[in-house]
Amino acid sequence: MHLLIPAAGSGKRMGATVNKLLLPLLGRPILAWTLRAADRARSIEWIGILAQPSDWPAIEAMLAADPLATPVEMVQGGVTRQESVFNGIQHLWQRGNVERVLIHDGARCLATPELFDRCSAALQQVDGLIAAIPVKDTIKVTETGPNGIQVQSTPERSRLWAAQTPQGFRLPLLWQAHQEAQTQGWQVTDDAALFEKLGWPVYIVEGEESNLKLTTPLDLLLATQILEQR
Repeated sequence: MHLLIPAAGSGKRMGATVNKLLLPLLGRPILAWTLRAADRARSIEWIGILAQPSDWPAIEAMLAADPLATPVEMVQGGVTRQESVFNGIQHLWQRGNVERVLIHDGARCLATPELFDRCSAALQQVDGLIAAIPVKDTIKVTETGPNGIQVQSTPERSRLWAAQTPQGFRLPLLWQAHQEAQTQGWQVTDDAALFEKLGWPVYIVEGEESNLKLTTPLDLLLATQILEQR
């Protein structure tokens, strides 16, 4: 299985002045923990890191200090996550002989090797999938009006799932979906949304409660505690 890791973001919400994936977490950059999990997955045979060229020297130094058994390539990231993934898809398309791909956010450094392997196995049977967990909280749909934010409805919680990554797709279909997104001007926050817009099925592989996306300083504290317990 080929794996793309979007890693071209910034650290604004983390309060950092550098790419948040280069921030330290128990002696290693956040990205190193993500790569470590992917490297230990039995199914992952190649990893592409989608990052800005300005971050490549730091990432390459990280890889030199903590080498992986899995081959790794650097691919230029884009301005948005969607653009970064499209660059990664183009890279795989040009390589040829790639039928399926997993995409995993670099900031989800707590995913286990077992989750990667479960997603890889499930992707042999379907064209698109996401890791996700059932929503625990009651969710409110709102609308902002002149008097503030007003609740409009309460969706049935039993039907709600919180999306995570990895997300996996057959590469020819994902390529087609991104091409259509460029034509139509669609802007989405994950690749599954493109499949949804096209009416293509996306299935769920149950994710992990600890598979947090590190976005704020509080997330960093939680990740530290989880890794220490492991």
